[in-house]
Amino acid sequence: MATNPPKLKTAITANERLQNLKNTFETKYGESPLFYACAPGRVNLIGEHIDYCGYSVLPMAIEQSIIAAVSVNSSGTIQLANTNPQYKDFTVSCLEDIAIDRDNPKWHYYFLCGVKGIQEKFGIAHLSGMLCVVDGTIPPSSGLSSSSALVCCAGLVTTEANQKSLSKVALAEICAKCERYIGTEGGGMDQSISFLAERGTAKLIEFQPLRATDVKLPDGAVFVISNCCVEMNKAASSHFNIRVVECRIATKMLAQARGLDSSRLLKLAEVQTALKASLEEMLALVDEVLHPEPYSREEICKVLGITSEQFSTELLSANTQHVTHFKLHQRAKHVYGEAARVLQFKTVCDSEPAESIRLLGDLMNQSHASCRDLYECSCTELDQLVDICLKSGAVGSRLTGAGWGGCAVSMVPSERVESFLQAVREAYYLPDPRRATMEKKSLFVSKPGGGAAVFLEE
Repeated sequence: MATNPPKLKTAITANERLQNLKNTFETKYGESPLFYACAPGRVNLIGEHIDYCGYSVLPMAIEQSIIAAVSVNSSGTIQLANTNPQYKDFTVSCLEDIAIDRDNPKWHYYFLCGVKGIQEKFGIAHLSGMLCVVDGTIPPSSGLSSSSALVCCAGLVTTEANQKSLSKVALAEICAKCERYIGTEGGGMDQSISFLAERGTAKLIEFQPLRATDVKLPDGAVFVISNCCVEMNKAASSHFNIRVVECRIATKMLAQARGLDSSRLLKLAEVQTALKASLEEMLALVDEVLHPEPYSREEICKVLGITSEQFSTELLSANTQHVTHFKLHQRAKHVYGEAARVLQFKTVCDSEPAESIRLLGDLMNQSHASCRDLYECSCTELDQLVDICLKSGAVGSRLTGAGWGGCAVSMVPSERVESFLQAVREAYYLPDPRRATMEKKSLFVSKPGGGAAVFLEE
């Protein structure tokens, strides 16, 4: 696999989307773009909410993406515009510190996360000025990584505009880190697959060090994405970061129970490594050490031997200071179980047994049940949609992405795809007038797409 994102010479006139973007850019700014940058969204096939705990995940890039058209100048400003009129223009000085308002997660702040990440990586005092028009085809707040794709696109744009060079791995790591400027404490899956994806294959993404391994999906089945049409913005709510915090506290409690130095451990995977234990042994340890009833702040502080102030500053994030009770047993149980399912999923894909489609479907169904019951990151509409997908012919169906809304991904035998799409359309979308208007962009077959790239006009 090439180390850096590719730079591709492209006939813009042969690509309707790029041609439309070029026309919009020229109409707005009165000049032509110098280059284009693209970063895809992703669908996570299995491995939900475990990347930030240090565990491997199994996503693939999708064809929907963020594309930016860019020209470079010495104006000292970055001017941002979006082809979607609901996202307003924004201009920022690049001669002073770029401020990102995490209490107000507007689209341009995600872009500026990527800009700031590259600026800090290279210590660039004065960034190149840019004119930029962004076009997105990933449904927002749908669990398909529209926000991270925007950050990745901006990171790639800023690297190219300032004539720097970075590997895909370095870009993924920088973009994962800098997205935290907007307040989301993610684990790096979304940025990693956006840069490391390759057409035709899913990837097992492992962390520390970051690496991606091809996973050949079985012949005879396709993956269908369906949006439940409930939006969930990770940065605008605390659901996501509460789960990150609960896993962090569970890490400390398990470490403490086994005589490890809990002050040095932050991720559930680190406890497993330190104990040289299997995932099955970690699941048994969770049952032994953590009670199913929610933990109060006082109980956690007592067990860990820390003050209430230390609890707030060292364990909580800015938007989780209000939380009083924490479900540690359920969250840790999900993480260790889901980590095992990811490895089982890859083993089935690699060994290609005769019943591989059924086995993978079973793992997806177990994953959804764990997300729903233990991690509590589903919602009524998602559960209803998953149920409809299974009744309509899917062998496996589960929420994908952070949850609390967004999309389900279903594994459907190839010969059933048309009847599946029709059945889901009739059962979930058409009875609801609002969903019916969104159906065409909400239900689609997805094939593994390629990673982020720069395009230059031929």
